[in-house]
Amino acid sequence: MVRLPSKLWVEALIRSAEVAGASAFVVQKGDASRGDTLIKVSRLDGTAAAYTPSTNLEGERIFRDLTAQGVGPDEASVDAYVKRARERDSDLWVVEIEDKQGRHFITEDVETD
Repeated sequence: MVRLPSKLWVEALIRSAEVAGASAFVVQKGDASRGDTLIKVSRLDGTAAAYTPSTNLEGERIFRDLTAQGVGPDEASVDAYVKRARERDSDLWVVEIEDKQGRHFITEDVETD
């Protein structure tokens, strides 16, 4: 499966969020073509969720909701995770979505482990 360059994927995600009435912005720019993308969704009530890319058994790109791994739902734990991820990977894209409904706007499958 051909994967969109990271920059285009991020731009499409942000546009989808904005069209639906949410706010979305890039916190950190990563590698334009192959950087991974970490998505933080803030519900604007002190809770948040984080989503990271992964690959399923069929080799398809999916995203994982990190709540089951202890990241969230409190926004402070999500922010701490994002900070560590940014320190580990300078090619990482970090996108924050602010949406009271908690929508992530990810079109790939999302697994919750």
